[in-house]
Amino acid sequence: MSGYFCPICENEHDGFLPHGGNPPRPNRRCPICNSNHRQRLAWLFLRKYSNLHDGSPKRMLHVAPEPRLSERFREIERLDYLSCDLEPGVAMAQVDITEMQFPDNSFDMIYCSHVLEHIPQDRKAMAEMYRVLRKDGWALILVPLCGDVTHEDETVVTPEDRERVFLQADHVRHYGRDIIERLQDAGFAVREYSAPEIAGGVPLDSLGLTDNLNAHVFFCMK
Repeated sequence: MSGYFCPICENEHDGFLPHGGNPPRPNRRCPICNSNHRQRLAWLFLRKYSNLHDGSPKRMLHVAPEPRLSERFREIERLDYLSCDLEPGVAMAQVDITEMQFPDNSFDMIYCSHVLEHIPQDRKAMAEMYRVLRKDGWALILVPLCGDVTHEDETVVTPEDRERVFLQADHVRHYGRDIIERLQDAGFAVREYSAPEIAGGVPLDSLGLTDNLNAHVFFCMK
């Protein structure tokens, strides 16, 4: 046993590689499938807490698809999978999630990771996700978190200022844990899960995970 395991590619190895940030953060990227820490966290959550793998027919919308997770989703039997992105040609459908072209009650599940912090009208996107979900459907939402209270500033508009204030040139806010209130305003019942809950006693280091606010997910039920 190597002591390190990637739940996405299901391989053991000698350790995770640095990834992201400047300098890159240690113990984040799988050396075999290139998955990062938040993708592994989401996959673990979906296997443990959702009905994704129960074998029943379902329809899923994957926003801004990560290639490795997209591959795994496509392998699930009886899952009608659709990926989407605002940019043309990078997903199965071009979709503005603040104004989706889908009818009400179109999907059983939505996976949306590190997207909402890029969207000025994030409340519209949340409301649209609620609208296109079927009754008892769910959305799994991940965003970078910075404390308890969301910070926005509409005067910060240039890439340079956004990088200075929000730490990335294409971010428009820092979310706090009060994102739960925005999701509830859209109609969702929301539960927050941390990395230790999701890992269920498995050492976080061995999965390339960390115990901080950025290792939280929001499970949103309709």
